[in-house]
Amino acid sequence: MGAAVAGVTGGGGFYGARELLHRQAEHARRLIGKPLGETPPQADRVWKSSYEGRPVELLLLGDSIAAGLGADRRKETLGARLAKGLAKRLGRPVRLRTVAVVGSESAALAAQLDGLPATYRPDVAVIVVGGNDVTHRVPVADSVESLAVCIRRLRAVGTGVVVGTCPDLGLLRPVPQPLRSLGSRASRQLAAAQEVAAVVAGAYAVSLARVVGPFFITNPDEMFSLDRFHPSPLGYKRTASALLPSVLAALGAAEEVPFGHLAPVPV
Repeated sequence: MGAAVAGVTGGGGFYGARELLHRQAEHARRLIGKPLGETPPQADRVWKSSYEGRPVELLLLGDSIAAGLGADRRKETLGARLAKGLAKRLGRPVRLRTVAVVGSESAALAAQLDGLPATYRPDVAVIVVGGNDVTHRVPVADSVESLAVCIRRLRAVGTGVVVGTCPDLGLLRPVPQPLRSLGSRASRQLAAAQEVAAVVAGAYAVSLARVVGPFFITNPDEMFSLDRFHPSPLGYKRTASALLPSVLAALGAAEEVPFGHLAPVPV
């Protein structure tokens, strides 16, 4: 974002613009606050346990969106929505395990994997991360390298991987201009880099900005939670529906993926 500021200002104007952005960022933080706390509902369990067959092992990694912050009940989190949708499509129970942590940047993915039991082998993993990298001005190259390393580790043990790329931070209305526009530009740049890194490393990539972003634009009051930053229960429902086609493809249960989805690059 600092680079973006430098591109639209010059000389002494840069320092004035930077100070303005710092003030706006502090103002946005005060407006958003933490009305949801930092602990999402605990949704880890076997979903649709009445179904027959071995449970599909589903792993969620990443930040507060992957963790489900903003949902009121565990069945409304992103992981639970995905687990239920997947179970219904496959006719099998799904065991959800969530290691995503609120506030995580891409660099935290390695620690999230390290915390899993050595014998754990998920069938499919869903990663949603990037927003905190943008707000904390982590270099794009560093972010995507952390993501790629995580994907390669999962693929090495036979896990199918789906990456939901960084959402468009320009949708956050509490953030004033020009900070919102710069955040939108930075988040879209990161999302584009994540797409490339994901498919090259062997994962499916889903552009959340393209696939589910329009719902947040047209229905912000319904799609955002109380803090106007994280998805609401309906927002998570839409996001899970957007991710599900690639999750099915990563499991070999679908051959094609729709608009906004990219399949891994053939090796």
